[in-house]
Amino acid sequence: MSGLQILVVEDVFIVALDLSHQLEELGCAVVGPASSVKQALEKLDEGALDGAVLDVNLAGEQSFPVAQALASQGIPFFFLTGYDSAAIVPEEFRRIPRLSKPVDAKALIGAVSQFRR
Repeated sequence: MSGLQILVVEDVFIVALDLSHQLEELGCAVVGPASSVKQALEKLDEGALDGAVLDVNLAGEQSFPVAQALASQGIPFFFLTGYDSAAIVPEEFRRIPRLSKPVDAKALIGAVSQFRR
């Protein structure tokens, strides 16, 4: 996983910081974190990414426009959410992996390992 460029989209600072730290410990280069859809789309336009972690709810704004942009560019991603229900995710993204908050280290490793080049 060393050197993977991973976009982190998370609006809660402490969660973003913890997630970024965990990814960096795995050898990933963290892009962001972005705390809004606008910031995430700007980061996406800045350069090549190997994958992304998207919090579903960004201060009341859903991250699905970012998911659509990532999918259209063929960039893998997974959702991070505190919600239990799959119903919050649109049908087109129901097959995308979802990790629950707080993030389990083993689950994070498993999800990020799918981003390998």
